[in-house]
Amino acid sequence: MKMKMGIIGFGGMGSYHYANIRDRIDCLEVKGVYDVQEARREVARQNGLIAYGSREELLADPEIELVLVATPNNFHKPISIAALEAGKNVVCEKPVMLNCGELLEVLAVAKRVGKVFTVHQNRRWDRDYVIIKNIYDTGRLGKPYFVESRVQGSKRVLSGWRGRAENGGGMLLDWGIHLLDQLMWMDKNPVVEVKAELFEVYSDGVDDNCKLYVKFEDGLWAMIEVSTNCFISLPRWHMSLTDGTAVVNDWACNGKMVELADEKDLGWSEEIVYTEAGPTRTMAPRPRETTRELPLPEVHTDWCDFYKNVVATIRGTASLIVTPEEEIRLMHVVDLLFESAREHRSIKCNI
Repeated sequence: MKMKMGIIGFGGMGSYHYANIRDRIDCLEVKGVYDVQEARREVARQNGLIAYGSREELLADPEIELVLVATPNNFHKPISIAALEAGKNVVCEKPVMLNCGELLEVLAVAKRVGKVFTVHQNRRWDRDYVIIKNIYDTGRLGKPYFVESRVQGSKRVLSGWRGRAENGGGMLLDWGIHLLDQLMWMDKNPVVEVKAELFEVYSDGVDDNCKLYVKFEDGLWAMIEVSTNCFISLPRWHMSLTDGTAVVNDWACNGKMVELADEKDLGWSEEIVYTEAGPTRTMAPRPRETTRELPLPEVHTDWCDFYKNVVATIRGTASLIVTPEEEIRLMHVVDLLFESAREHRSIKCNI
């Protein structure tokens, strides 16, 4: 039997969840939605869904076991608590809350009422990310020591509430938190240092561009860049490892790996090499026969696995993939990144 689900907030993300669940997930059924805007409730009716007249009416429906919270960020906490106390399991859109303190309050309620609470970290299933994680996990190119993760656009538009500070807008909480979650799920070692630069290039009160630096205990440094004002994009991923380099250029996963094919130490040449950069020894081209170009690894991933896991966890046959403990760590790091940006300094930590 399909589990019945209700959606609170039927804007862009709420309707995205509904369409994907309707078309691709056979263990879950969206029964109805509530949105503060009548126009969005009418869209729900046109799709054959119940349009509840209030949040309380949706939460009072005994058939609904699972609630998705897909509202602006500043409403996540009160709606999640209300849903949990109404006896519902909850999936919350990211960022789960505005800070780690809010998250701890919500998790305390979830524990008290004995319900499942998790966060929609769907980008753990992105193919470009799973490729990079595969290279990290297998050690195919040696030990990674620096990875760059970028999402860049040029529309210069922070749509709706994403451009307002009171709603928890800005790129760190919008895209940055996704990219940070990916990295922290890949490298599960403690985060030991963070640094953030948040830019308000054409907005007021929220970051429309950001650069985030995170160091892990195993020595891996990561740089996250989110830009809405970039007209020449860099690769989606660039990973430097001890025995090679991996690049994923775009969402379509075009890219390659280059690895050492000859472990022989090239040593210092007695002769200067003349390049377009002028005379150099250090940056002289490596002999072609000492490297090997490889295709990116083939991976198989499915976003539907997120919801299948949530349903199985509620039914007692699985454990959450996106765990509360992981979200606590993530939000703690996010809090420190905001602190770093305010104080214009790097911050040592152990998270």
